[in-house]
Amino acid sequence: MKDLRRYLALKYIQYLVLSSSNTVSTLLGLLGSAYTMILLQSAKVSFKSTAVLISSLAQADILVLLSLVSDVVLGSFGAGVSPVASAIVPILLTANTHISCILLSCVAFEAYLITFLPLESRPLRTVRKARLLCRGIWVLVATECALFLVDEHLRAGGASSPCPGPLGLLFQLCGAAAALLTSLSYILGILLRIINVYIYYKIFFSMSPR
Repeated sequence: MKDLRRYLALKYIQYLVLSSSNTVSTLLGLLGSAYTMILLQSAKVSFKSTAVLISSLAQADILVLLSLVSDVVLGSFGAGVSPVASAIVPILLTANTHISCILLSCVAFEAYLITFLPLESRPLRTVRKARLLCRGIWVLVATECALFLVDEHLRAGGASSPCPGPLGLLFQLCGAAAALLTSLSYILGILLRIINVYIYYKIFFSMSPR
């Protein structure tokens, strides 16, 4: 449907074109996600694997709402908020960005398969496998957020008085993993942008009149 294509275009601009989010793009993204979730409940929309990916993409904006609510709640406590608690808002926004970028790349890859390998890829493009993929992405990003929280705990003072034994070693490993993810996130973001541009470049010229 045209509305779903417009929504995807909005999300591509928000996450894969703009260098950083702003108030206007965030507000438009929230409104677009709310409308899309309502639209996907319509019987007119064929609920295929692409619709599953778009539905999960729209649901990811719930994290933005949670970050706004958390920001208001934490702001009411003033300076008494702990560093770990104050890190919740940026972590939620990071989770939303990472989930959205990965799902947008999945939608682009599926469009590539539909265009160039429609029959061969049909066993992969099922609703069940799309749901499993979405769950895997959410679990992966949730693990990433947990690592960031542990890293923030260590920075807030846990590193100066580490836990003894295996627990302390586990905390240090989580902190090292979080630092590695932070350093790789920028590179991965650039790679996703390049891959998406290449995919739609190939699709566009394959559909253009010879």
